[in-house]
Amino acid sequence: MTVDSRGLRFAAWLTTAALVVVLVTGSGWLLLAQSLVFALGAIFGLRRSPYGLLFRYVVAPRLGPPRESEPEAPPRFAQLVGLLFGLAGTVGYLLGAPLLGAIATSAALAAAFLNAAFGFCLGCEIFLLLRRATRRTSTVPTRKQEGAPA
Repeated sequence: MTVDSRGLRFAAWLTTAALVVVLVTGSGWLLLAQSLVFALGAIFGLRRSPYGLLFRYVVAPRLGPPRESEPEAPPRFAQLVGLLFGLAGTVGYLLGAPLLGAIATSAALAAAFLNAAFGFCLGCEIFLLLRRATRRTSTVPTRKQEGAPA
């Protein structure tokens, strides 16, 4: 399944705005709400997340057909990473460790801003690196294939 690249950037801008407000106000409740958005995107897919629905029904009809789409799996993984940072920040803010809250929120903000401003999805890149690292390659010869004694 693929998703409209413009929707990903739109969601990243909304996420960026929400996380800036969290950093300015120190609101653990707002960060919890943003974490819920991350969770919905990671679990149900980007098209069914609140920002995805807003893009699909309000913004996309005004833009015309997409020129680019991309596989949904990497951005969904990025939502999971955002969720983890969001939850860590929420715990920090709500349990009296505002430094933890600010650090976790800042990390999520940096990733969201990179995606919004430059189209560089840090979570997607991590997904691809993990996928490459865990995939077995049949092109690397084993000792047996090279003719070495077993």
